[in-house]
Amino acid sequence: MMVPREIGCPKLVNALCVLGYEATRQNSSHVRVTTLRDEGNQEVIPFGHSIKSGTLSGILKHVATHHRMSVNELLKMLSL
Repeated sequence: MMVPREIGCPKLVNALCVLGYEATRQNSSHVRVTTLRDEGNQEVIPFGHSIKSGTLSGILKHVATHHRMSVNELLKMLSL
C-alpha cells in the first residue's frame, strides 16, 4: 500500500487518535502528538494544508515501528 498524498495535519492527528495519540503541544508551525501506550511515544507533525510525502512516510514508519506493525497494517488501521 502506498503512502497517501494530500494528508493535512488535522486529518493525521485525528487518525492517530485510534492509537491513543493526542495533541499535547502546538506552536504556529508544528503539532506534537503523544501516546502513553507501549512505553510512550511522541511525534512532531508539521502544521499545514498538506504534509510532504517524505515527511509523512517518516512519521508513519516511526509510529509503525513503535507499535510493532508494518506501515501497511498501520495505514489500514488508520484508514488513510
